[in-house]
Amino acid sequence: MSDSNTTNFTNPSTFILLGIPGLEAAHIWISIPFCTMYIITILGNFTILFTVKMEPKLHVPMYYFLCMLAVTDLVLSTSILPKTLNIFWFNSREIDFNACFTQMYFMHFFSAMESGILLAMALDRYVAICDPLRYSTILTNPVVSKIGLAMVLRGSMLVLPYLLLAKRWPYCRTNIIPHTYCEHMAVVNLACADIRVSSYYGLFMAFFLSSLDLFFIALSYTQILRAIFSLPTKDARLKTFGTCVSHICVILASYIPAFFSFFMHRLSHNVPLYFHILIANMYLLVPPMLNPIIYGVRTKQIRDRLLRLFIIKGPKVFS
Repeated sequence: MSDSNTTNFTNPSTFILLGIPGLEAAHIWISIPFCTMYIITILGNFTILFTVKMEPKLHVPMYYFLCMLAVTDLVLSTSILPKTLNIFWFNSREIDFNACFTQMYFMHFFSAMESGILLAMALDRYVAICDPLRYSTILTNPVVSKIGLAMVLRGSMLVLPYLLLAKRWPYCRTNIIPHTYCEHMAVVNLACADIRVSSYYGLFMAFFLSSLDLFFIALSYTQILRAIFSLPTKDARLKTFGTCVSHICVILASYIPAFFSFFMHRLSHNVPLYFHILIANMYLLVPPMLNPIIYGVRTKQIRDRLLRLFIIKGPKVFS
């Protein structure tokens, strides 16, 4: 009878997401900043996409990569937040077995995509500063398209083993996930099997992929800084470096929360579970919210286009 019950429970039809265990009474209050961040993410990234589409001067590789980043951020935040808000607002905790793994795949796939796009943007800044005369011949539209396609293929191929490994485990202990979304380790820890392969692959992805991208980004900026310091005047150096500030801020906003969450999860075993879950949400929600703000504030072409848009439309509102 026990065997029969275990067999019937293996790979349950649904999982139960608990939200943030220990802070259930505060779910409504926590949902306010979460929802605010999501609204800012949607408005900010759609504004970037609209501005680039409407302004012909922005139809250059730098802003094509920015549009790729905006789409990635929109999908990444949308893959987790609507379900999280359903848990907070309506106590809707059930998620279909296959939907859970689909969410897991999209989350990790677009996280890998974001890292790759940041690397592509570093390449763009490297070519623009270190080899400006050949910029338009090196980063042509077909080359930008191929880089984007390479990032998609890389992300899909590297993240697919996450899904395949996670789905092959038998889930017969419980179907309760102490998290707001189907985070990889939170799900596979429910398996009644030796999950070391999944754990090691998760370490490989977090360390190897992100560290490799970060290494090449650092290498690009080493060459960029050498080129900047070789410029004859201070004004020229500041002006050239200013074209990189937005990208540097986005890199910091993306990698610092991710690495903080990763190392805290692996090393800080005395930290309360709810703090782990809050940080795991922050590193997926904060960068998509900050990226369009950083580029909107720091990039003159985007600011000018938005100002023209509001100045042109302004009088019509009061007419």
